[in-house]
Formats: sequence, structure tokens, C-alpha cells
Amino acid sequence: MLALRLTRGSHPAVQLRRLLVAVASAGTGFLLLCTLGYAMSHPDSAAAAALRLAWCATPLAATVYFAVAVARTDPATKPRPGLSAIGLGPGRLMAISATTTALACTLGSMLALLFFLHLRGDLTGMPFDGAAAEFLASDTPLPLPAALTLLAIVPVTASVAVAFTLRPKDTSPKSTPRSYGRFGAYGKSGTRETFGAYGRFGAHLRTGGRTAAVEDAPTPAPDTEPTTPDPDPTRPPAPREVPKGLPWGVAVLAAGLAVEAYANRAADTDGLSMPGGHVGGPAGVLAGWVLTALGLALAGPGLTHLCGRLLQAVRPGALRLLAGRVLMEEATRIGRPLGVVCAVASGAYAMTALYDTDAAVGPLTTLGTLLVTGCTVATLLTAAVEARQARADTTAALVRLGAPATVLRSAAALRAGALLALFVPLTVVIAELAALPLAHR
Repeated sequence: MLALRLTRGSHPAVQLRRLLVAVASAGTGFLLLCTLGYAMSHPDSAAAAALRLAWCATPLAATVYFAVAVARTDPATKPRPGLSAIGLGPGRLMAISATTTALACTLGSMLALLFFLHLRGDLTGMPFDGAAAEFLASDTPLPLPAALTLLAIVPVTASVAVAFTLRPKDTSPKSTPRSYGRFGAYGKSGTRETFGAYGRFGAHLRTGGRTAAVEDAPTPAPDTEPTTPDPDPTRPPAPREVPKGLPWGVAVLAAGLAVEAYANRAADTDGLSMPGGHVGGPAGVLAGWVLTALGLALAGPGLTHLCGRLLQAVRPGALRLLAGRVLMEEATRIGRPLGVVCAVASGAYAMTALYDTDAAVGPLTTLGTLLVTGCTVATLLTAAVEARQARADTTAALVRLGAPATVLRSAAALRAGALLALFVPLTVVIAELAALPLAHR
């Protein structure tokens, strides 16, 4: 009930992001139901139906990734002072965020079911009644348990991913409690440290050539150090060093290109059916594409950090220094979604190069492509909003110091231009290399 109240009282921009999550969930649920309809209309083609279900994993991953990004930027579930006193600690806020995500995805799944039944002809009174009755096996009763199981995949996966991402993290330093006494302190090893007795109180007694502390001092009561409040678990600290994923990303990217080149040489391997009816090469080429996309996602933070360093090279002014430092601070938050967008763009470019321009692309392929592209772009924009919220205090401090608004806008434009100058040519090169094995079969 609390999650529903927070959802109703949110800002319109937050409501719009949740509505986009519901739309993405509806599209993914409709693709899963269409896979069920194909299996019902083609009972002898179990392998083809399983392959269609496997292709739905990409829109599912994009939808879950977008749902997690929206949950991270939700201001209603961010820890604030005083909420723990009324029972809304980090764990409870994480549960509320997961419940809100499940509600949005469930709404989308229900819309997908209604549209699916409408296209089958089970529901009437709207345009395009039964437009896909033959494709969706309208003459066969719909197995409701199977349909509900497929529709539950998106809400369950998204809510679990949100709960795992926003789980409370113990970021306080774990140290052994130290006890402070009247004349000294007990250290981590349990021995008494008499640093206070040597100076102020002069309790430096020598007995038999040995130094002894004051024996009549009262035994100190155990007292722990004051703990600092945990930082916001939904806002990871921006790294001040080079992200460690760049070498791994380059290695995985090179491995993916090598796998594609090696799989292309196997001429006797059967082709793998891709969405839209295109038969493209062996399954090893698809594995190479997956490794290439993973490499771009891993290398994204490191490349963003590199952009920030290049902007500050060769005697930078205030504008380049500000833009470069922001890119370095936001490398992980912005770089990973940007790498995923580049991976999706390179895959879409490679698929476009493989398809014949006169061939018609199916509606389900178009829907899946729009879902993946839209979710990744929306995730990048949501990450930009999160980064803007994270540096709101810094921006306010610059304004108080007299920085004009034109400088801040110019720094934002410079950051965007630097990222485009690096990632656009890289995406085109990776797309050309990814499409090369299949284009010359």
C-alpha cells in the first residue's frame, strides 16, 4: 500500500519513466506471447519455437536494464535522514522500489495480454479484431497457465534485479571497537595504550627499572566509535581512479572478433535463423557478436574516463578542466550505459548491412529492434539524469561562486561532443568488423 501511495504522489517526470517501463514490459510480454502463439500453430516445429523464445532474451535483458536504471533514479525511495525512525530504512526502501517496479511491469504484462487476446479475436469491439488470428492459432484454446508464466517473467526478473542492485550495502569501515579510559585507551590488540599518561598527568612511574602505568585508574567501559550514516546505496560513489574494466573490455572485444572470423571459415556449419527470416552463418558468429557487445559494455567506463583525461590535456582552461573532471567522476555511471548503446548500435548496423534492402522485415523483428534500441537509449538518458542529480550540490556551489550558466552549458556540450567524437567512429568500426564475416560468405 505504501508503494502504491508513493507511486501516486510522485513527480510527473518520475511517472513518465515508470510509464515507459510499463510500455517496455508490454512489448516484451507481447513478444513472449507471440512465441507461444507460434508454438501452438506449429506443434511440429519445437526447435523453431525454442529459437524464437531464445531471441526474446535480448528484449527481456534490455527491459530489465531499463527498469533498474529507473529504480535507481526514483527520488521516493532514496534514503533520507529521519526515515529510519519511522521504520523506512534502506532495506524497506529497497523493498518498496522492487514492489513499484513489479507493479509497473505487471501493468505492462496485462496490457500485452489484452492486446494479444484482441489480435487473436478473443476480445471484440476494437479495431483490428482478429487481425493475426491465423498466426496466433485462434482455433486452439489458449493455455492460460503457460501465458501467465511467460507474462510473469518480466515482473519477477525486473523486481529481483532491482532488489539485488539496491540492496543495503555496509560501507562503514569495519574496525575493532576501541575503548577510551581516563588515562589511555585500549587498542585493537586489547593492550592498554598510555599515550595520555606520559604528557598531561605525568604518570610515568619506574619500578625496578621498568615503566609502569598508573594501576589505580578505573577500568574503562567499552565504548565504540561514533558511526557515520551510510551513504545513499542507490548512488554509487564516482571513481577517482581509472576504471579497471577497460583492459578486460578490449580483451573480450578482440576475442569476439576472433570468434567471428574463425566461425566464418567453417563453411560446412549449418546456418542459424535470425529474426526476420534471415539465415546468417554459423552459431559461432552469434557468439562472437555477444562477446563483442559485452566487450563494448565493459570498456565503456574506461573510454569515458579516457575522454575526461584527453579533455584536460595540453594546458586546459577552466572550461575543459570542468568538463574533463565531470567525465572522470561520472565514468562508471555514464560509461556503462553508453557502451551498451554502442553495442546495440553496432549490432543494428551489422544487421542492416546483412539484410537485403528489398526484403521486408517482419513486424515482430521491428518490435524487438525498437524495444532494444529504445530501452538502451532511455537507460542512457536516465543515467544522465542520475548523474545530474548526483552533482547537483557541486553545480549549486559553482553558481554560488559566480560561475555563469553559459559556462555550465558549454561544459555539458563539450562533454557530449567529446563522447560522440570517440564512440561514434568506434561503433562504426566495430559494426563493420562484426558484419564482415557474414557479408562475404
